[in-house]
Amino acid sequence: MNFTKIILFGTLLCSIVLGAQTTEKITSHVNPFIGTGAAHGSPLSGNNYPGATVPFGMVQLSPDTRNTPDWSVASGYNYNDNTIAGFSHTHLSGTGVAELFDVMLMPFSGTIVKEEAGQNAYQSKFSHEKETAKPGYYSVELLDYQIKAELTATTHAGFHKYSFPKNKEAHIVIDLDHSMKKSDWNTRIIASQLSFPNDHTVEGYRIITGWAPMRKVFFHAEFSQPIIRNHVTDGGNVYDNPRIVNGNAIRAILDFDTSKQQEVLVKVGISATSIENARLNVQSEIPAWDFDGTVNTADAVWEKELSKIKIEGTAEQKQIFYTALYHTFIQPNTLSDVSGDYPSADFTTRKSSKPYYSTFSLWDTYRGAHPLYTILQPERSIDFVNSMLEYYKVFGYLPIWQLWGQENYCMIGNHAIPVVVDAVLKNLPGIDLDLAFEAVKNSATREHPGSPFGIWEKYGYIPENLKSQSVSLTLEMAYDDWCVAELAKKLGKMEDYNHFTKRSQFYRNLYDKEIGFFRAKDDKGNWIGPFDPLKYGANGGYPFTEGNGWQYFWYVPQDVKALVNLVGGDHLFTKKLDAFFTLEDKPEEVNDNASGFIGQYAHGNEPSHHIAYLYNYAGQPWKTQQYVAEILKKMYNTTSSGYSGNDDCGELSAWYVFSAIGFYPVNPASSVYVIGSPIVKEASIELKGGKTFKVIAKNVSDKNIYIQSAKLNGKTYTKTFIHQSDIDNGGVLEFIMGSKPNKKRGSKLEDRPVN
Repeated sequence: MNFTKIILFGTLLCSIVLGAQTTEKITSHVNPFIGTGAAHGSPLSGNNYPGATVPFGMVQLSPDTRNTPDWSVASGYNYNDNTIAGFSHTHLSGTGVAELFDVMLMPFSGTIVKEEAGQNAYQSKFSHEKETAKPGYYSVELLDYQIKAELTATTHAGFHKYSFPKNKEAHIVIDLDHSMKKSDWNTRIIASQLSFPNDHTVEGYRIITGWAPMRKVFFHAEFSQPIIRNHVTDGGNVYDNPRIVNGNAIRAILDFDTSKQQEVLVKVGISATSIENARLNVQSEIPAWDFDGTVNTADAVWEKELSKIKIEGTAEQKQIFYTALYHTFIQPNTLSDVSGDYPSADFTTRKSSKPYYSTFSLWDTYRGAHPLYTILQPERSIDFVNSMLEYYKVFGYLPIWQLWGQENYCMIGNHAIPVVVDAVLKNLPGIDLDLAFEAVKNSATREHPGSPFGIWEKYGYIPENLKSQSVSLTLEMAYDDWCVAELAKKLGKMEDYNHFTKRSQFYRNLYDKEIGFFRAKDDKGNWIGPFDPLKYGANGGYPFTEGNGWQYFWYVPQDVKALVNLVGGDHLFTKKLDAFFTLEDKPEEVNDNASGFIGQYAHGNEPSHHIAYLYNYAGQPWKTQQYVAEILKKMYNTTSSGYSGNDDCGELSAWYVFSAIGFYPVNPASSVYVIGSPIVKEASIELKGGKTFKVIAKNVSDKNIYIQSAKLNGKTYTKTFIHQSDIDNGGVLEFIMGSKPNKKRGSKLEDRPVN
């Protein structure tokens, strides 16, 4: 090679290296502290946690800032707290119930002090100035002990790195008693065990019942340094250097000699089936003591998953968007081990060749998160559905709210039905169609808690005097029935199609045309009064669930055109929507889940999520654009109070991801996405087979929120919706944005969504 060629080669190599160095990593935009704590005077935060996890993993290794987490800090962490009680391996993201918190570790330095039973004497102050979080990694300095704690994770294991100060005694607490308040949800430890096979290993389990019944959690922990002594308590019982302890309130303190090596690393594998599988999980996923390598691997996994949508926008938009996508990809959670073993609904252990998933917050996630998974995570969507079908085969009906493989019956409706139906109607492969229909039909006919199908068939609605939350139940059950009917139609089962289509119209039986609202009846057909559309219900004892009559009026996603006609046509429908978004009156008591208000619209809870898109169905799409843009701007930010309510396993996040790129599934099982107001300049969705679907919003800005014109694959596009097939085929949807409404575009009947 001559000198000139060497120079040219060197120049090319330098440009490649510099280009690689300047490539923007998507994970750099994720801020795990978004949604972790409400600002003073603000409504609920997202109830998110900042700790280490990988996409859809079993382990969520994160700090708990309370000794006894409650509903206000259901993820275990509150940004406004200033102490850390320890680092536990399982957490829920964004829910309203404080559950999990399994196998908590806490390092401390100095002298061991005597603890009262049930107390934690080793919590420590911390400061956000000495706290860091990014996808797959978390670190904090425990100020009381001058210990730097670093955490990372794999699918089934957590990896801790504790840097102790010099010349101080070093200890690590293992707490098997840490949980939400024992009286809540009848929570209690049924049994637990801690054993010490050798001086580098601790193993054990706990069986705990609470919001999820009879959860079995097994663990295997390996330490990089020998344990020189252990001290175990079980309530009032004290054991020094035991080999094994059985009890139901076990906590251990492990002593280490860090005079020569200040760092103690801990690898912890967990399992829902056995200690042996917990051991196999950690040995398979973290075979070496390479903490930084595990951090880098977690980052790479997140980079791959988050790259499934690439956007162009402002730095703030990217931070909110990719954090929302990150939160959406945290759950459902893998419950099966690397061996394929998983805990079945009948408490036996079964084996699967594919991952078996749990944490199905279906009342929330069927609306936006699961439709998003069908686009961005089609293979996992198949596994989600097949996990539900395996559950059905044992349990007799599909899950309602499933956690750690068991049902807790939280919320109303049977919303695994739309998830299964949506996947089948979108032709996701690898799903047994006959089994899918059997499961959705039986889940819509076999009575179980919260699903009184006998009175549903008898009365054509749910009478409030026979079952509370009757109006919400009637509306939501009618939607689920529409989903069953659509699957029946696809499979040519016309008798079932006709039966469930009839049931899907039962919502009409609770419409009071005199007042223009859905309201409760008794079993004699009499309206139950007095009726106040502003009054809130919670989760029982009132006709509405976590909402009021205004918010539930719009819940007919399977039949919006009929709802428009029920009100009296386009003009009266849009007039009622206008009133909904501008009526500021609120009763004295507002349900805790109601937050993020624009008039009666409450973005902090799911029943409102589709409503801004309904103007498209009545010929005023510019108002959908106006309110979607307002919600995107007002209800999300980059602070710890960046969400207007509980994220609910990624549902608020999924709403943002969809809406920011320009559309949302009003009817989640229809394969139709209703167009709103995109706020990012460009979004490119990675599809199977090397295809991409790109959305471009030219001239978009804070003021330019209105769609002036649109093209799909270069051709003029006037419709206010797109189909799943438009996305699947790949292509480009291009919007020209402006500051004033285009009141002609999308106003024709043929341009409106049809369910």
